[in-house]
Amino acid sequence: MKGKFIPMALAVVMSAGFAMYSLRASATLKPGDAAPPFTAEASLGGKTYTYSLADELKKGPVVLYFYPAAFTKGCTIEAHEFADAVDEYKKYGATVIGVSHDNIDTLTKFSVSECRSKFPVAADAEAKVIGAYDAGMPMHGSMANRVSYVIAPDGKIIYEYTSLSPEKHVENTLKAVKEWAATHKQ
Repeated sequence: MKGKFIPMALAVVMSAGFAMYSLRASATLKPGDAAPPFTAEASLGGKTYTYSLADELKKGPVVLYFYPAAFTKGCTIEAHEFADAVDEYKKYGATVIGVSHDNIDTLTKFSVSECRSKFPVAADAEAKVIGAYDAGMPMHGSMANRVSYVIAPDGKIIYEYTSLSPEKHVENTLKAVKEWAATHKQ
C-alpha cells in the first residue's frame, strides 16, 4: 500500500503545482487595464536617475518589459534586440524601459554593455513594480517573468505578451506601437 500511496501523493502535489503555475502565468494585466504608475531607480548609459512612468507617458507610448535577470543568456539577447529597435520605436513616439529585480549597480553595467546605452533599465529589488504588473515568475514571484506591455499615453495597457523566450517581444511590441500610432497621428 505504501508503495502506491507515495506516487499518488506526488501526482496530486504536482497537479496542484501546475494548476497554481497556470493561474499565476495567466495573471498578467490585459489590454484595457490601467497601467499602475511607478517611479524607480534606473540607469541609462551608466547614469542613474529616478524613472517616472507618468513623465514618460507624457511623451508617448511606453514599452515596459520585465525580464528575469541581467547578464543571463535570454535577457542579454532580449536587451540587444530592444537596443537595436529603439530608433524604430522612436519613429512612432514610443520609449522603452526594462525592469528586473536586479540591484542598480548591476543594472548600471547592464545599461551600458547589453542595452548599449539606448534605453533605461530600472531596479525593482523589492519586486513592487513586478507585483503591481502581475509580472512575477511563477513559483518565484520576486523575480520577473519575461512579460512585455505597451502602454498608451492615457495610461491604459494596449498590448501584453508573455513568453520566457526572448524572441518575439520586440517584434510584437513594435507591431502594437505601429498599430497605435496609425490611429493616433501625432
